[in-house]
Amino acid sequence: MKKVQDIALTRRSVFAAAAALVAAPAIIRSAVAQQVDAPPRLDVPFVPTPQQVVDKMLELASINKGDFLIDLGSGDGRIPVTAAQRFGVRALGVDINPQRIKEANDRAREANVTALVEFRQQDLFETDLSQCDVLTMYLLPSVNLKLRPKILSTMKPGARVVSHAFDMGDWTPEQKVSVDGRSVMLWTVPKR
Repeated sequence: MKKVQDIALTRRSVFAAAAALVAAPAIIRSAVAQQVDAPPRLDVPFVPTPQQVVDKMLELASINKGDFLIDLGSGDGRIPVTAAQRFGVRALGVDINPQRIKEANDRAREANVTALVEFRQQDLFETDLSQCDVLTMYLLPSVNLKLRPKILSTMKPGARVVSHAFDMGDWTPEQKVSVDGRSVMLWTVPKR
């Protein structure tokens, strides 16, 4: 009787092992697919900047024809598109989320400014700021502070930085205004 039970147990073990081997590739494929399809890790959640705040940000920046604007964490693209529409400037929007990039490109097409505006899906910390005349952002305080050394070391002296809501630590803004209870701040990159 013991031998029969041992044989039955061995058969069940073999069948269980075989089933596990058959299922393993599907489990691995599923895990890989979930990792590939997973949204990128976001440093900042998407919260749209109201249009009246966008307008004030661009006004504070004193945008001139010929300026190049970069919007970090550009979301649905409203700041670069508005800058291109109203001032005719070239603008780059950077966001890590592919859904936001799609929305931004749709907005640029609808506004007929695709010749002036580009959107890139990339990490905002890897964006080249050296040619930027105006930098706009609506990020978090910790992200602003992490960006500050790059802003000060790579942006041209005289370039303007405008932030919605959050400051740059002990780098005091030259102007700070309120729009419907929301703060907008301006800095100018100093000479090195």
